[in-house]
Amino acid sequence: MGFLTMSTPPVLAGAMGTCSEYKPECIGEGQKILFYTALGLIAFGMSGHLVSIGGFMADQMTDSRAEQVSMRSAKLFFFSFCGVVLVPIIALIAFPYIKPWKIRFGIPAIFTVVATLVFLSGTCSYRRRKPLGSPLTTVFRVFVASALKLFYRIPRNASELYERDNVDEIYVVQHTRSLRCLDKAAIILPDKTLEQQEGNRWRLCRVTEIEETKGLLPMIPICLTFIIPGVVSSIGLTYFLEQADHLNRKVGKLSVPLPILLLFYDIARTQFTNLYAKFLNSFGESQSKKYAPAIGFATSMVLAILCCITAAKVETRRLDVIRSHGLIDKPDDKIPMSMFWLLPQFLLLGGFDGVCEVSIACFFIDQFPPLLFKYVAHIFSGTLGLGTMGGVLSVYLVGIISERKGKQNWFQDTLNKSRLDNYYWVLAALTAANLVVFIVVAMWYAFKDSRLENLEETEFEETDGPFRMMPNFAASAEPKSS
Repeated sequence: MGFLTMSTPPVLAGAMGTCSEYKPECIGEGQKILFYTALGLIAFGMSGHLVSIGGFMADQMTDSRAEQVSMRSAKLFFFSFCGVVLVPIIALIAFPYIKPWKIRFGIPAIFTVVATLVFLSGTCSYRRRKPLGSPLTTVFRVFVASALKLFYRIPRNASELYERDNVDEIYVVQHTRSLRCLDKAAIILPDKTLEQQEGNRWRLCRVTEIEETKGLLPMIPICLTFIIPGVVSSIGLTYFLEQADHLNRKVGKLSVPLPILLLFYDIARTQFTNLYAKFLNSFGESQSKKYAPAIGFATSMVLAILCCITAAKVETRRLDVIRSHGLIDKPDDKIPMSMFWLLPQFLLLGGFDGVCEVSIACFFIDQFPPLLFKYVAHIFSGTLGLGTMGGVLSVYLVGIISERKGKQNWFQDTLNKSRLDNYYWVLAALTAANLVVFIVVAMWYAFKDSRLENLEETEFEETDGPFRMMPNFAASAEPKSS
């Protein structure tokens, strides 16, 4: 956040020998380096935060420690929690009125420094637990062990493969005949004793570990179709808000703050999430319930297509108003068009996000093997995070393609000169193609029985990223049987 603040033109104008105004010509090479370095560090830091905070909090809040909490600590925790809730709300309301970017970036930078110092002040009192190992290592072990035994023949009788089924606390998955090349990881070599081979876990794997690895591979094609939703969702917090920022915010004589659109977005997201929960629960305990996540995802794709089409139509009207009033070269002037023209696309985006994020989470929970279940939340965020990065890549590629044959790039230095309507049409076409691919892949995929019992009893936890609400199914999504 410090580098991001320093990358703004006024901060290092004297040291860089550039002007201090917020104009493209005032941004030197040094400031660009600081800017892109800051983005990389923020992404790295946020990824570490998201992965670590849940486990860290779980280590601290043990039963014995909960009993030892004093009244003073409880009050401190209460005020801290209030701060976590109130500070973002205050910032959401106040930041639109803060124009200089050095202050917009500087305030979070100061808060980040303070938060880091507060966190470090408790280093001596934090409870530390030994790492238990990563289940992802098992997946790599299966591939390594099968590769090392590439030239060994697989036994015809699956009972000759290695499995520890005589230990009560270890669950067992039955052997299947799919992807038999991975079965080589469980071959017991005749020239060594079993005890010797068990000592090298990178050369011998259990059948259960192999079967869980097999279960992951067919999921990859479906998971790839989850990237496009992240691309569509990212435009809501970037281009949609940038468009609204220059439109007329008045309703009569009352000036409405920009975050009101985000409020409608959150309402739509919540309501569509509840509708999907009722839809999922309507299946009861029937076998068809396992198809509910696929139906929900397909529905969210339809909402995304409608959102992109609506956004393209509204943007076309916005550009017509700009041309008719001669505002193409006046990016800072208010456009005589109501901000609420953007309301339908925000509502559709909220509905799309609400259904899509829960559908994808339910799919991961139902289909992921128990061995990797603890990684569901991170893989959920990571898959959609790829979509956000894909959004940046799509802007770059679409811009290059639009310049062919000497035409103007669709993305200019101001929205008034850009052609976002064409970009929205491209996103609509990509989403439609993604929907077709998903339907084809889903018809080929063998869905497992649903592990979810009642979605209405689950809670939702806030997360960062394009999809800001992640279902917390820890209680209801435990495997019904080993």
